[in-house]
Amino acid sequence: MKKEWKILLGTGILLIAAVVFYVVSLINDRVPSNNISVTGNTGGNLNNDGLFAEADGKIYFSNAYDGGCLYSMNTDETEIKKLVNSRASFINVGGDYLYYYMDSSDGGDGMGYVIPTRGVYRCKLNGRESKCLDRTASVSMQLVGDYIYYQHYNNTDFTQLYKIKTDKSEKTLVSDSVINPAACFDGVIYFNGTQRDHYLYGLDTRTDSIYTLYEGDLWYPVYHQGYIYYMDVSSNYRLCRYSLSANTVEILTNDRVDCFNVGDYSIYYQKNSADAPALMRMNLDGSNPEVVAEGNYENINLTSTYAYFNAFGEETPVYHTPVNGPVNVTAFTAAMDAVAP
Repeated sequence: MKKEWKILLGTGILLIAAVVFYVVSLINDRVPSNNISVTGNTGGNLNNDGLFAEADGKIYFSNAYDGGCLYSMNTDETEIKKLVNSRASFINVGGDYLYYYMDSSDGGDGMGYVIPTRGVYRCKLNGRESKCLDRTASVSMQLVGDYIYYQHYNNTDFTQLYKIKTDKSEKTLVSDSVINPAACFDGVIYFNGTQRDHYLYGLDTRTDSIYTLYEGDLWYPVYHQGYIYYMDVSSNYRLCRYSLSANTVEILTNDRVDCFNVGDYSIYYQKNSADAPALMRMNLDGSNPEVVAEGNYENINLTSTYAYFNAFGEETPVYHTPVNGPVNVTAFTAAMDAVAP
């Protein structure tokens, strides 16, 4: 009798422990809800691989001097800390979490790189509690409220737009079309067509309905303060902006543009030229263009303090210049110094 009682007691303890473990797991996996207006990064940064993201006085960035591993720092580039030992891009910030595309198949050292791994990931702002939301190849992603909208790629269906809730539930196919979710404001994703046309479309994430906004010839749209900034495909990829309220278009530069980003005060863009290629900066209305750096550059990412970029085809060195005031290009040496020898 005593033996049976001990067996029952032991079984009961195991059941209680299992229930407690399950409840604790649910609590740990619970992600606080975000407002529909919350986005994880600017469209301009995400169109440049999303290597930098800013929130609440902190910069989260992919450190090119350490194989693209995820780091954090203050806006003045102090207190640099390594968060995740994996290559990170398309970095998003929302609430207490970071969301990013992790690709350990290229770059970095250590045990995290023994087995190549790709996927959409989530972790705490301090880098802890890393969790894979979807193990898939992706080339763009944006946090919109409680969902990650991301381009999902495989060899069967190729590129499709999916969404998944930040707690890893409700993975849903949104569209079979190739949709870049980078540009988003107030729950609406602004994107250009890629198959039949290059019109400007809106995707209302409240219903996931798609509608036409402007029958232009756009590429890489970026939303900023009521305007859609874009490269005009039919006019040699010059940079224009479209007013959503006035339904008007302004030409900002006739330079052929390879890539660009839009900040609160300026537009940075790579001027395509056989004779004098250069990274340029101009006001939001296209006035006062000036050379930032001669040559060919890419991955233009903006924070409230600096514009970051690198020479085309070369991950390092990473350069920066203040977003306000005179141009002063220097190497981002603080990121290099932060890498342990």
